[in-house]
Amino acid sequence: MNYRLLGKTGMKVSPFCLGTMMFGKGGNPNHDECINMIHKALDTGINFVDTADRYNNGESEEILGKALGGRREHIVIATKVWGAMGSDPNQQGGSRRWILKAVEDSLRRLQTDYIDIYHLHRPTPETDLEETLSAFSDLLRSGKVRTIGTSTFPASDIVEAQRIAEFRALARFRIEQQPYSILNRQIEKEILPACQRYGMGVSAWSPLAKGMLTGKHRKGNKDVDSIRVKYFAKAMSDENSLAAVEELIPLAESAGLSLTHMALAFVVSHPAITSAIIGPRTPEQLDDLLAGMKVTLSDEVLDQIDKIVLPGTDIAPLDMSAYIPQSISDVTLRRRPLPERIIL
Repeated sequence: MNYRLLGKTGMKVSPFCLGTMMFGKGGNPNHDECINMIHKALDTGINFVDTADRYNNGESEEILGKALGGRREHIVIATKVWGAMGSDPNQQGGSRRWILKAVEDSLRRLQTDYIDIYHLHRPTPETDLEETLSAFSDLLRSGKVRTIGTSTFPASDIVEAQRIAEFRALARFRIEQQPYSILNRQIEKEILPACQRYGMGVSAWSPLAKGMLTGKHRKGNKDVDSIRVKYFAKAMSDENSLAAVEELIPLAESAGLSLTHMALAFVVSHPAITSAIIGPRTPEQLDDLLAGMKVTLSDEVLDQIDKIVLPGTDIAPLDMSAYIPQSISDVTLRRRPLPERIIL
């Protein structure tokens, strides 16, 4: 295994990171099977595992905690805070109040006394970022967290967080998570260069574009049995994505690869990407993903991919799984108010 430096943290992680979002009732409810999958991934040399408190309402973290056993010190664990964990409006977000409570809950579920990487799962424009960074800084000093990161931040927010950290002498975010695949390349424009500028590692989520790059979802194929179709029906039926897939499949075949393996190799070939997060639901899916760990792509193949999907562009829709800035989601922020009527 060729381990990679995680930004400038000094930690080394595997190019593939095991994502556990599908472990639990929302994906695979069989805990023993999920634990065996975790063990198998670790046995192949993967030392990087990603989860979140929000994944299946904490069940994913609980499964990972059961699987750790005596191997904890050899695993880099990333988990996240932000998503709603109850009906209480304060059981979510990036406030100091919630972060200090949420980290204790994650530590308990993970059955560990420290978290290697603690991510802010999405931007929290309603919270002063200085408050969030201050809380994270205290967790670092306490030893409960080893390093901190963000997920799906716009480039401007990445830069602003670095500025605040320097100006207020607070801890810096050291890793960013972003959606990145052959079909989703927009982050190549500004986000990846910003991360490189600040020495941040980057883990790529959805490297298979929600399953579009498995080759199972093709034009005219209406009978795909996939849990992802249930949640991402719009993405699975997007005509532009399906057209690109039809061009990518013969390219992969000409290189002697499956589309899945070519897609994963594409992601980890970018110099700004530390790891690609793989998210299997079944042992069979895990076996297929692990079989692609040693695949590398030639310049010729990468050039052909660039012709099918232009660098810096998105083809596949990300829907609500990615972050939509308030400037887009809040209509009042992009329309001038009508002038008040003057009554004579």
